Amino acid sequence: MELIKALPEIFEDFAEQRKNSFLTMKELKDKNVPVIGAYCTYFPQEIAMAMGAVTVGLCSTSDETIPVAEKDLPRNLCPMVKASYGFAVSDKCPFFYFSDVVVGETTCDGKKKMYELMGEFKNVYVMELPNSQSETALKLWKEEILKFKSYLEQTFKVVITEENVRKSVHMMNENRIALKNLYEVMKNDPAPMNGQELFNVLYGSQFRFDKEKVPEEINALREKIMKEYEENEKMPKKKRILLTGCPSSGAPMKVVKALEENGAIVVAYENCGGTKSVDRLIDESAEDIYEAIAERYLQIGCSVMTPNKNRYELIGRLIEEYQIDGVVEMTLQACHTYNVEAKSIEKFVKGKGVPYIHVETDYSQEDIGQLNTRMTAFVEML
Repeated sequence: MELIKALPEIFEDFAEQRKNSFLTMKELKDKNVPVIGAYCTYFPQEIAMAMGAVTVGLCSTSDETIPVAEKDLPRNLCPMVKASYGFAVSDKCPFFYFSDVVVGETTCDGKKKMYELMGEFKNVYVMELPNSQSETALKLWKEEILKFKSYLEQTFKVVITEENVRKSVHMMNENRIALKNLYEVMKNDPAPMNGQELFNVLYGSQFRFDKEKVPEEINALREKIMKEYEENEKMPKKKRILLTGCPSSGAPMKVVKALEENGAIVVAYENCGGTKSVDRLIDESAEDIYEAIAERYLQIGCSVMTPNKNRYELIGRLIEEYQIDGVVEMTLQACHTYNVEAKSIEKFVKGKGVPYIHVETDYSQEDIGQLNTRMTAFVEML
């Protein structure tokens, strides 16, 4: 297929820092490197990487394009789904623009139907993700991964070898290990940095396209952080918060800001983009590498899974390992799976003797005052 190389006109509207990533991608496209865009942590990026493609997470983190999306989508839909569609249909996400294929997945109902509309103006491939983690589901998910492999081979006229898949698996495992090691500096009390700084590193690492260099850079950053932590005066101790729930990048970071401006520190993120994305590795020694990939991704603890035991296990582990004083669950309006599951998460957390609060929000800035009031009261109660 013909690769997309031209720069979109809207490119000039982006901030300088992110523009560097867009320029890097433009350079890659000029070298005929395929780009595969995705929206979800369940996306098995090792398969795409094995054919020499670059994988990238797509824009869906602000309310800028929601009015455009609401021309086609209902207003009472999840803001992340609307933002994803809005950035795509308005051509305001250069990563989407450069993507030769966008990979979707059957997670929530809103995204599934949104991908149908997106498919009218973009090459969209939807993977059928099972909604359980049973043995039957694992077989189905492995089949979906093999179908995706065949789709890429046919679309791009390439052969994806098992050797290259295993190389990609090793590379991404090294990335996850480095990011997890960085993440674990937050086990120190007091923590060596705040939660906003930690998330910026975790989020920013997703936009490094030379994945083989990421572990070295992250490890060097970790060493620098710990060296300064050990040699300099420590920050005062603060109440330690675990953030769980919906993806928190972009506008929902207002919850983190409200917490950290009112005497707490977010030391752990359970949600997408946080620990959930780096906690499990793929078994590199597995005889069937495709089954190993399927098993690793299927075990991610998202609320679309029924039952969702792995999320509870991870939250329980984080509470103990990070000495958590309070758990804040941030859900997005109209996210039915996370909003319903919040009740049982509250029961689980309180059963461990840890205070819990549930905050439902959207991508707007209208509830910042209310968030500050609620977070201040929660932190004071700890």
